[in-house]
Amino acid sequence: MGYMESILENPDLDPARQKFFVERSFMQAKRLTALLQDISTLNKIDEGKRLFQKEPCDLAQVINDVLFDVHLQIEQKKCVILRNYNAVLPLQGNRSLLYSIFRNLTDNALTYGGEQIVIDISCYREDEQFYYFSFSDNGVGIAEEHLGKVFERFYRVDKGRSRKIGGTGLGLAIVKNAVLLHKGTISAKSVSTGGLSFIFSLRKY
Repeated sequence: MGYMESILENPDLDPARQKFFVERSFMQAKRLTALLQDISTLNKIDEGKRLFQKEPCDLAQVINDVLFDVHLQIEQKKCVILRNYNAVLPLQGNRSLLYSIFRNLTDNALTYGGEQIVIDISCYREDEQFYYFSFSDNGVGIAEEHLGKVFERFYRVDKGRSRKIGGTGLGLAIVKNAVLLHKGTISAKSVSTGGLSFIFSLRKY
């Protein structure tokens, strides 16, 4: 029986129990909304470039916007952010998808990395065509056998734990496809000191 059905079919439930069911229903609705949004994004990417117009963007500002939007989670988890990139990173791209890349990587680190982690966002190189990024954390990391599969849709490293924590299972699939749409490549690797690192490139035009 669903949570809302429990309330509707039992009008005499005590207020505390009703509150419990309402909160659970709200969380399920939020997860479903997030899932539908992620599926919609992936479907648009699959349908082709024409649905994602490219425009002049400042990639540094996109990253800063992501970090501003999640600053409460960063503070709650006592996370340290290292910003190793230039103040301005101009490119021709789709701002929404560029935001999704860095937002999903940040959410992934905050959700699964653990408490008091350090996230290092580095543009470690650039040439005439590309920016080259590493997005690393020193959190709990994942086993080597999972590294090649983390970008698959709905892939779960720890199925039970992932369901409890939340997430749609599509975040890293969106990251990979958004990188590919910007003519880049991406891979995941374990960090020798512990944690996870995503290495990817983004074309400037």
